[in-house]
Amino acid sequence: MGISVLPYLNFAGNTREAMTYYQGIFGGTLSISSFADFGMEGMPADGTMHSELVHELFTVMATDAMPGAEATWNGTRNYICFIGDQPEQMIGWYDALAAEGTTDQPLEKQVWGDMFGVVKDKFGIEWMFNIALPEGWAQTQAPA
Repeated sequence: MGISVLPYLNFAGNTREAMTYYQGIFGGTLSISSFADFGMEGMPADGTMHSELVHELFTVMATDAMPGAEATWNGTRNYICFIGDQPEQMIGWYDALAAEGTTDQPLEKQVWGDMFGVVKDKFGIEWMFNIALPEGWAQTQAPA
């Protein structure tokens, strides 16, 4: 797999509408998973946990904001998202960005099986890391 960098858009509850709109413009294959699909309690069941528009030339991903997050921002938030299967390198990048930034979500194994975390760097840019863990990866190798 290697490592990819992708835009990850964060909407105030209208991700499905926005991504369907983008698919109408760009074409491609759109997949949308709700919070209910992953059994996420405390989240709107029909809210979008993850969506992905895959075009032959690019991929755009998006999600609905966590409840209450829209009170802290106007419009949409954008993330830079690393997706890959090289945990040592990606954890190093996450830790380096967090060293002078803030950890929004610690790197932890998630319900979809990958390690995921979010960090805001010292300039206010938010970075998502989704790491596909190799088989046999010991949780003890994960960051503290």
